[in-house]
Amino acid sequence: MDSLKAVGQDISQCHLCPRLVQWREQVAVEKRASFRDDTYWGRGVPGFGDPHASLWVVGLAPAAHGANRTGRMFTGDRSGDWLYRAMHKAGFASQAESTDLDDGLELHNAWVSSIVRCAPPDNKPTNEERDTCVQYFTRERALLKKVHVIVCLGKFAYDTVCKEFVVSPRPKFGHGIEATTENGMHIICSFHPSQQNTFTGKLTEPMIDDVFSRARNYAE
Repeated sequence: MDSLKAVGQDISQCHLCPRLVQWREQVAVEKRASFRDDTYWGRGVPGFGDPHASLWVVGLAPAAHGANRTGRMFTGDRSGDWLYRAMHKAGFASQAESTDLDDGLELHNAWVSSIVRCAPPDNKPTNEERDTCVQYFTRERALLKKVHVIVCLGKFAYDTVCKEFVVSPRPKFGHGIEATTENGMHIICSFHPSQQNTFTGKLTEPMIDDVFSRARNYAE
């Protein structure tokens, strides 16, 4: 029988997309100067959290010097700082910071993963890479049986989630937009907590806090 552990192992051992494999491994060798003493993960990054979660947070892909370095989604970079701070305020995370695999972070009633599981160059996976990788999303979907709320971080995640679930009508992506799947699952959109969005003020803390406050209400 399939399991989230098995999915995670398959993700970490995946070599299906040559461009992504080459990039994730190159980054792990060349490193960023500030992390030159770190041993990079340099593989596909599994999902993380509570197997009995009601909330599923879906991102784009691992960051080259974040999850690709630490081995856990949204860990070790500023996007993760924003995400887990908001999740902590809403009661989904045991702490507001996510720095490495041994930092003690636990998620409560939440699971975090991404559409593409390897760090892509320029944070831009191709459609072919997305379509190759979505099998892991599909397997997680079958195993996360209690999920009834999905927070999509960015349009890429939203578009893919809408393809995997029957969503009609399908609203145009925008921060705070909500949609409902055919079986009554709630989808809430958020701008991705990338530096491009947070540094420019496109995404503010009250904005992302509101998304997870709403997610909490649906998840309860």
